[in-house]
Amino acid sequence: MKFGKSICILNVGGTKYAFSRDVIKDFPLRRVSRLHNCASEKEVLEVCDDYDRERNEFFFDRHSEAFVFIMLYVKSGKLRFVPQMCELSFYNEMIYWGLESSHLEFCCQRRLDDRMSDTYTYFSEEDIKTEEESRDEDDLDNSTSAGRGSAKWLERMRRTFEEPTSSVAAQILASVSVIFVIMSMVILCASTLPDWDTAKNNSAEEHRIIEAVCIGWFTAECIVRFIVSKDKCEFVRRPLNIIDLLAITPYYVSVVMTMLTGENPQLQRAGVTLRVLRMMRIFWLIKLARHFLGLQTLGLTLKRCYREMVMLLVFVCVAMAIFSALAQLLEHGLDLEASNEDYASIPAACWWVIISMTTVGYGDMYPITMPGRVLGGVCVVSGIVLLALPITFIYHSFVQCYHELRFRSARCTRSLSAEFLN
Repeated sequence: MKFGKSICILNVGGTKYAFSRDVIKDFPLRRVSRLHNCASEKEVLEVCDDYDRERNEFFFDRHSEAFVFIMLYVKSGKLRFVPQMCELSFYNEMIYWGLESSHLEFCCQRRLDDRMSDTYTYFSEEDIKTEEESRDEDDLDNSTSAGRGSAKWLERMRRTFEEPTSSVAAQILASVSVIFVIMSMVILCASTLPDWDTAKNNSAEEHRIIEAVCIGWFTAECIVRFIVSKDKCEFVRRPLNIIDLLAITPYYVSVVMTMLTGENPQLQRAGVTLRVLRMMRIFWLIKLARHFLGLQTLGLTLKRCYREMVMLLVFVCVAMAIFSALAQLLEHGLDLEASNEDYASIPAACWWVIISMTTVGYGDMYPITMPGRVLGGVCVVSGIVLLALPITFIYHSFVQCYHELRFRSARCTRSLSAEFLN
């Protein structure tokens, strides 16, 4: 520092601290130590908020109580949160003075991680995208050109079809889509009843019309959503859109096969394929995830907890391999004369391990020897423990996902209410 007095005064939120130049030079806080390298008042004002040359006083408009705890860290080497102060606010103060989260004590680091996790849950990337889209829409409102008007119309159409809570029209469209999904599922379930063929012969034309209308609605909805989408490649890669395609395609395949083969034995030979394709329409139920918070929460939880799901699967597979091998040995391999034929092979014993670890116990297979029964008890207890370990992580993720989606839904509802009042 090439100007000022030998004693430097730091005024942080009204609290003053006096230090010598030598102390400022090697000060543990980077922002304070930067003052020593300042050659002019202009450079000083880039570090602090104000500067008094006569008293050589540097003003920092920051939280004074937080700086007290930061100074305790400078003296003792231990940094903890200020009581009754938001963890994120204190973390902002730390960043300002040049500290990192690693300087915190371990207990405070965990509190900060939990707090930041909750915050990032509420303000996720999708929310940022929504805000950017809103800003783009505002820009479109300020434009009067024909091209901007067309882009604005496409954006409104996209939000109407993609975001059921974005407007009144979107809610009406979502309700109609749900009605068609329910109608299609009722027809699909009723078609498996024993008396369906008789009823179909009496009203075959009505059933075909209802089915064609449902398929037509889903097809039109999918085409419109594809047309108004911003990124066509991303639209095709989305899981829900792939499911829509898998649900719609079987109907057109069956119609084409009927037109090509007619009512002849060739169609009968293809009956199994047609029944499989027809049953794929059950995927339409997943379309309800666009409109129901519970299904969205489930899907988002599975997406974020895939590591825990893989870990759970590994636990089950390892336990299944161990217990199935032991069960086959104890029930069939040791005593060939009085062996239990249900455990004739390790793959057959795997079924018993699965239903035992999940505490289902159908009763179709059970050990008859004393060692086998002891092994069965150990298998059941192990299954309870192994399944419970990853469930804790999945549960916490489910709660976070639920709060995130509920927060987003409430925000959209407020926007919808304002739109309705306007």
